[in-house]
Amino acid sequence: MEQEKKAKKQLAFNVVSSNDKHKGFGAGSIDLNSVSPVIIDEGRAYIDMGAMHAKSKVERGIKFSMNKEDVPNGRQCWIVWVAVDRSPEGSFYGGLTACEMLVDTEAKRGWKILADHVNKMDYAMKRRVIVDGLGAEEKAALRQLLETHNAEWWERTPAEFKAELEA
Repeated sequence: MEQEKKAKKQLAFNVVSSNDKHKGFGAGSIDLNSVSPVIIDEGRAYIDMGAMHAKSKVERGIKFSMNKEDVPNGRQCWIVWVAVDRSPEGSFYGGLTACEMLVDTEAKRGWKILADHVNKMDYAMKRRVIVDGLGAEEKAALRQLLETHNAEWWERTPAEFKAELEA
């Protein structure tokens, strides 16, 4: 009975520094605290933390396939991974990568390449900016969300990053 009461170690996303000698539980884990998923759907951009586990509003109840042909009537949606970095002056947007998916809500079918989504999240965490495929409307919606979410972060964001969101 007493053993049942002992709390199990929870798997958490903690930073473990490479110079840290710690080799125990959690060693080598990834810190996802600085990454947020933004959904762009029908010209609207919004933060949806459910996307971290493929459970965003647009993904819920959808059976995904790796074949685009399985979703002939799908609408284009995007998951954009946004990484926040920190400098002595304060936080700023540091990484940004966009992943396409198709969703047919009525048929409850969708298309996405999970490996692409994982790799793009990794690229955002490595402070890369990849917005290939985003159109002018999507870029404008994303830019507006980032500017209004935290104007100070946007102000400190590098010009090269901001240039990628120009229509």
